[in-house]
Amino acid sequence: MTTSSTAFPDDALIDSLVALAVQLATTAGTLVRDGRPDQVLVAGTKSSPIDVVTTMDTDSELLLRRLIGEARPADGILGEEGDAVAGTSGLTWVVDPIDGTVNYLYGLPSYSVSVAVVAGEPDPATWVPIAGCVYRVLDGATYTAGRGRGAYLDGRRIAVNDAHPLSHSLVSTGFGYTTERRRAQGAVVAALLPLVRDIRRIGSAALDLCAVASGNLDLHYERGLKPWDLAAGELIALEAGAVVTGLHGSRATEQMTVAGPAASVAALVGLLEALGADEGP
Repeated sequence: MTTSSTAFPDDALIDSLVALAVQLATTAGTLVRDGRPDQVLVAGTKSSPIDVVTTMDTDSELLLRRLIGEARPADGILGEEGDAVAGTSGLTWVVDPIDGTVNYLYGLPSYSVSVAVVAGEPDPATWVPIAGCVYRVLDGATYTAGRGRGAYLDGRRIAVNDAHPLSHSLVSTGFGYTTERRRAQGAVVAALLPLVRDIRRIGSAALDLCAVASGNLDLHYERGLKPWDLAAGELIALEAGAVVTGLHGSRATEQMTVAGPAASVAALVGLLEALGADEGP
């Protein structure tokens, strides 16, 4: 996907992109909430039989793609359920139509619509996140951020917790969809659990990162996050004062993402590196 030499967005454009991200996420979220049947059926699977897709995942993304194309036809689009669309503006919308599909499938409340726009290639290793919104579908909680503009929950500024020792830190994580990956991740959790306050598994990485941003979690780490899982939540966490990084000095990518206050992240990164949390299948 190529980008142009368009100048970096100014404050006015960033503000307008945040507003559009909110409009997109809430519109898709309304579809997801109001269109949920009493019994949700699996429409297909992806990386494994437990990596499910529902009809609403597809419908939500189609709606997002249509609205983005109408509002900003020169921008690129990268979504979980469809092919990437190259743009000419230097900006790409990175969307997750339902983050937490398994929660949606079972009627658990922690699922969201995640919408972000990034400058540069839509790759977490190189992109610059510009604007984002994570919309928690069932209760309408709306997390937003613009680069250099702060992070907000329903219009109220939010910030990460102060750093605490790992023994006093509530940590969330997520798991992959293959047996081999889960076995390795289970071993890491087993080693980590005695060293932290407790572990949470919410089931939506976007909401995990937003919970770090708002101080409802101290730390989040996860291997296997795709660009659409990370884009909006990463920016919201960064703008709330978090460090968002990978292991061994790398940026947050699919290989590993760790988010939280700087000193706590440094301690968790050191432990995850010692445990080989980014190694294996």
